[in-house]
Amino acid sequence: MPLLHRCMTKATTAEGDDIRRSFNWVTARRGILKVYDDHLELGPWHLPYSDFDEAILFSVRQTFIPGYVLKVKTRDTIYQFGLNYNRFWKKDLPFPVERRSMKLKLSWFSIVIRTISLMALSYLIWQHFTS
Repeated sequence: MPLLHRCMTKATTAEGDDIRRSFNWVTARRGILKVYDDHLELGPWHLPYSDFDEAILFSVRQTFIPGYVLKVKTRDTIYQFGLNYNRFWKKDLPFPVERRSMKLKLSWFSIVIRTISLMALSYLIWQHFTS
């Protein structure tokens, strides 16, 4: 079982079918995703391709930065892997995968954090010009 690729990732099983920005990604598992010819491995997660019911590779953008989210469904669990843009993911992969483009949805947590950040930045700019 040769190692085909390895990359930094963060991954979660807490999102289910939703592909979105959320608090679950703040607490997601981080590590080196290893892609072998017969399975994926991230820490204690060992996912044989034969257990995949479905694999979808979403091409996404976070602001201006391209990336991918790999969603893997097995009988019991849905895994999501946040991946940096890399040509490896554009090539043929060692497992059957559907490719889709999508715009990431925002959770309420993401909207609140962005609103607070924008308000704080606006306040600092206002303070700078009125002092």
